[in-house]
Amino acid sequence: MQRRGALFGMPGGSGSGSRKMAAGDIGELLVPHMPTIRVPRSGDRVYKNECAFSYDSPNSEGGLYVCMNTFLAFGREHVERHFRKTGQSVYMHLKRHVREKVRGASGGALPKRRNSKIFLDLDTDDDLNSDDYEYEDEAKLVIFPDHYEIALPNIEELPALVTIACDAVLSSKSPYRKQDPDTWENELPVSKYANNLTQLDNGVRIPPSGWKCARCDLRENLWLNLTDGSVLCGKWFFDSSGGNGHALEHYRDLGYPLAVKLGTITPDGADVYSFQEEEPVLDPHLAKHLAHFGIDMLHMHGTENGLQDNDIKPRVSEWEVIQETGTKLKPMYGPGYTGLKNLGNSCYLSSVMQAIFSIPEFQRAYVGNLPRIFDYSPLDPTQDFNTQMTKLGHGLLSGQYSKPPVKSELIEQVMKEEHKPQQNGISPRMFKAFVSKSHPEFSSNRQQDAQEFFLHLVNLVERNRIGSENPSDVFRFLVEERIQCCQTRKVRYMERVDYLMQLPVAMEAATNKDELIAYELTRREAEANRRPLPELVRAKIPFSACLQAFSEPENVDDFWSSALQAKSAGVKTSRFASFPEYLVVQIKKFTFGLDWVPKKFDVSIDMPDLLDINHLRARGLQPGEEELPDISPPIVIPDDSKDRLMNQLIDPSEIDESSVMQLAEMGFPLEACRKAVYFTGNMGAEVAFNWIIVHMEEPDFAEPLTMPGYGRAASAGASVFGATGLDNQPPEEIVAIITSMGFHRNQAVQALRATNSNLERALDWIFSHPESEEDSDFVIEMENNANANIISEAKPEGPRVKDGSGTYELFAFISHMGTSTMSGHYVCHIKKEGRWVIYNDHKVCASERPPKDLGYMYFYRRIPS
Repeated sequence: MQRRGALFGMPGGSGSGSRKMAAGDIGELLVPHMPTIRVPRSGDRVYKNECAFSYDSPNSEGGLYVCMNTFLAFGREHVERHFRKTGQSVYMHLKRHVREKVRGASGGALPKRRNSKIFLDLDTDDDLNSDDYEYEDEAKLVIFPDHYEIALPNIEELPALVTIACDAVLSSKSPYRKQDPDTWENELPVSKYANNLTQLDNGVRIPPSGWKCARCDLRENLWLNLTDGSVLCGKWFFDSSGGNGHALEHYRDLGYPLAVKLGTITPDGADVYSFQEEEPVLDPHLAKHLAHFGIDMLHMHGTENGLQDNDIKPRVSEWEVIQETGTKLKPMYGPGYTGLKNLGNSCYLSSVMQAIFSIPEFQRAYVGNLPRIFDYSPLDPTQDFNTQMTKLGHGLLSGQYSKPPVKSELIEQVMKEEHKPQQNGISPRMFKAFVSKSHPEFSSNRQQDAQEFFLHLVNLVERNRIGSENPSDVFRFLVEERIQCCQTRKVRYMERVDYLMQLPVAMEAATNKDELIAYELTRREAEANRRPLPELVRAKIPFSACLQAFSEPENVDDFWSSALQAKSAGVKTSRFASFPEYLVVQIKKFTFGLDWVPKKFDVSIDMPDLLDINHLRARGLQPGEEELPDISPPIVIPDDSKDRLMNQLIDPSEIDESSVMQLAEMGFPLEACRKAVYFTGNMGAEVAFNWIIVHMEEPDFAEPLTMPGYGRAASAGASVFGATGLDNQPPEEIVAIITSMGFHRNQAVQALRATNSNLERALDWIFSHPESEEDSDFVIEMENNANANIISEAKPEGPRVKDGSGTYELFAFISHMGTSTMSGHYVCHIKKEGRWVIYNDHKVCASERPPKDLGYMYFYRRIPS
């Protein structure tokens, strides 16, 4: 009876404006709302732990309101917005009450018994077995706009459908349960090819570094085929990362089913993909399969003597220094001093987001536009990037979730802090679930590289800009690359966009080499005699040496000189064509040893508080320099290339509707999605997505797909893609098909101009003119006029590049502890109000000794000149 009385909303449950119903009126009141009340189905996400717009939960003062139609949850400040927008009137109100336990006659707490008052399955940090506090959950239906309340359970008066729906909501599991670290691995199936995988005895041995795609020389997102040892690039992802899909093409050509992603291999496993099964899989024999190609995964993070990370004293020291262990740190509270709970290897995300929201441009773009972003959010705000960014920013900056204890509680906290319910930061579950979806790395619960997540976030900000505002522009800068042929001394200048500066570690410039040699000898002697290891000695590297290494020329692998029309030696130097408003510097601390053991340079670099890189400003083509001819290297074309290209011309009735729907679900117009899939020859949603990004600004972007005719006749190219204009500029769609197979753009344009944009004849022309570059200057001039969108992407103008002085001051840095980016822990230090603050997951404290020399990523802001 005690539990039933509590659930009927006796003390402490109702809001000030709520009204309770008499039993006889309940059924009549619910009749008009019955069509809107749903029973959760399999696949429905039921949010009962967290508001879609804030970090309110059933533990919050106002509790949480769960819509009985959409199953989205809202705090007291946001439920009215959802009601006004959707007209949904029936919500389940959830509230967890916390009270001090009744004391016995002797002054102690009464004996423990099973708490039957707790029925909500909440992701909280409350100690439900506390000796000092008891918990009581309350649920009730609330009908808007009059706030009528119906206490639960109420089987006698409620219609059967409502009772079933309420029970289903209360018993539903968390929508994030699949992302828990203990269950993530179990959801991957074992590949049916793992037990009997064929591995060719071809003598292939994979080096520990320097990998590149065997077909396109790409050096990221590389996959090792476990049958023949081929290293090829993966597919193109929606976040603009990935590759050209050569690993998939290799499978289609030869049928070798399994591949492992290079860079993810640890003793605990690796990312394995089955092309035939079309999903990530587990390979129980992965160690044996990798050993076939010379990779010993079981010792990936071992050392020469076989000791593990936690057994090595120097590594413990690194953790202590970076986290400022042993120092009494003063907790910080209030706006801008809110921590983020660790969800299990999510510290990389927390550190980056703390640094991001310390930048005024991001604060203004999201938190400053909070009312507008929330009011115009889609019906499911959990799946909207700008809404979730704004929610996170407000949670970190408002101070609402970082309140200091009142004076009367201070003595009690000193005595029994572990039992006192405290605000321990906010949980970024909803944010992480959204930003990591469709990404194979960040959607897992493994540790990730903070630098990679930073670039991933920048891509998301770029794709989800708020009107004309794009806060990521503060990081964007242009890099001028100067490539010189060593034999002819001729040069080529190119520009590319970047968002961070990567500095190499100049180990050869260490200022304490004698001390390092002595330490290494002492360490080896101690290991041999099983004595305690000596105190760690780190290499001390001058920052100026790292900066010098960045600016020095580097050799270009497989350089093809257009002046010699042959391979030759080439060198490349990089300079800043523009300086960003905020400069992010990454120290390249991670590499691989010759034995495939991941290696981290445990070094100390004297990073400056004030940084001047004006001397790295690009100068462009200098007097006396001669440019390399703009001639492409000869291309070796397989015999079946022409057939494969022609097969990309499809009948409009054969458009892959599954790819169309994938794109439409991302929010693009349906007709635009059909055109994208058609003009990319049914090559998949990823390639079609790229077409959309290039063409989405065109006035007829969303117009229906209309074709005057189709055929393989001589005029097929013009009839399918549209007639060639008076300036004889070929359609971009045909150019894209030809260049997608590896031909140079200039060749494609020349061939199409020479054949009146007929695809088949253009291919014949290319095969018979593999090295022809006639009228090259004319083609380039036409490209500059006709493809402004491409040029603007390569050379952004106006607000896209915030150029200025190259003088900066340090305001934040992210440090990593551990031997690999796939393990360990991240901590962020930020300078606020004149002092350094350490953000270590949910703990936010004033820093006493910020370890600026041990950082991994550094954030500098421009000093106005």
